[in-house]
Amino acid sequence: MIDEQRLVACFLELVRIDSPSRHEQAIGDRLAQMLRALGARVERDAIGNVFGQLDGQGEALLLNAHMDTVVPGEGVQPVREGGLIRSDGRTVLGGDDKSGVAIVLEVVRAAQAQGIALPPLDIVFSVQEEVGLAGAKAVDMTRLRARQGIGLDAGGPVGTAVVSAPSHDRLEADIHGVAAHAGGEPEKGVSAIEVAADAICHMPLGRIDEETTANIGIISGGQATNIVCDRVELSGEARSHSAAKLATQVQAMVAALEQAAARRGVSVDVGVSHEYTAYSLRPDDPLLGLLAAGAAEVGIEPAFGPTGGGSDANVFNAAGIRVTNISTGMDRVHTTSEQIAVADMVRAAEWLLACLRLRAQGRA
Repeated sequence: MIDEQRLVACFLELVRIDSPSRHEQAIGDRLAQMLRALGARVERDAIGNVFGQLDGQGEALLLNAHMDTVVPGEGVQPVREGGLIRSDGRTVLGGDDKSGVAIVLEVVRAAQAQGIALPPLDIVFSVQEEVGLAGAKAVDMTRLRARQGIGLDAGGPVGTAVVSAPSHDRLEADIHGVAAHAGGEPEKGVSAIEVAADAICHMPLGRIDEETTANIGIISGGQATNIVCDRVELSGEARSHSAAKLATQVQAMVAALEQAAARRGVSVDVGVSHEYTAYSLRPDDPLLGLLAAGAAEVGIEPAFGPTGGGSDANVFNAAGIRVTNISTGMDRVHTTSEQIAVADMVRAAEWLLACLRLRAQGRA
């Protein structure tokens, strides 16, 4: 029931439209045009999210995917080799998450072409997902009818559905050392670089346990090799499915910074911001029942499991709209080796269409 040629053509068109985070105007305009052609009521909000609403029968459902990509994502030239579509090696492909966008559009087109009843749909194509879920955070949730939703923003084998995701805290530190001439009187200085190194060596980092991770990702500072560095800026993060473990991990990272600074008699300013909140769907949640029933309809074996990353689903779940992400087949995302199998996109579209059909019929 899915038109493979039409799905691929849509996907290839979308990946050729440059849309790095914060530069989604062109693709948003095109998606609004496509949704209107399907008969949807379409709006864009101040940040650039595209909303489409279609009426139907039964209980409303949210469909979500994001239109922005990571860098390098400009001038994408997709290459199709047999059943695979990949980047030409200079950029990402943009299957994260334009595969999800294309699948949503194809499912609606296929249903309309074949007279398949759909439930009322709230379609949200968000911006700036890759830079802190900013688009989803800006959504006016009161405009959405749906209390459940399916996101098309996961990798892994088709059949994968994300049922839990962690909370995420961001840490920013500004270490203040003492400058001095590195050759003439280094003993008068206190290197902020050494303080940062000391702090990092005393931090628990990496895989902390099965629920918790932590990382220092950015360090910047120093002006010249002949100056004892007097300032270093450091950025890191911690994630956990457990609020208590997250708080303990962040506290340990902050303490390591403060203690390293104290050992050398200097100061450090540390700021912690909460980026998004964990969610977990119960095994008996009706949304998972819908996904399982839809998978059975098309012969897919569902695999429900956790993820270590965040997505728009975190924001929707925090707002009381239960959303799970399903795999589109995207592979090697966030790299210039990114690729996706056409057959996987088709199977994901078949799965989603089966879920929508069952929803409209009130069978799941």
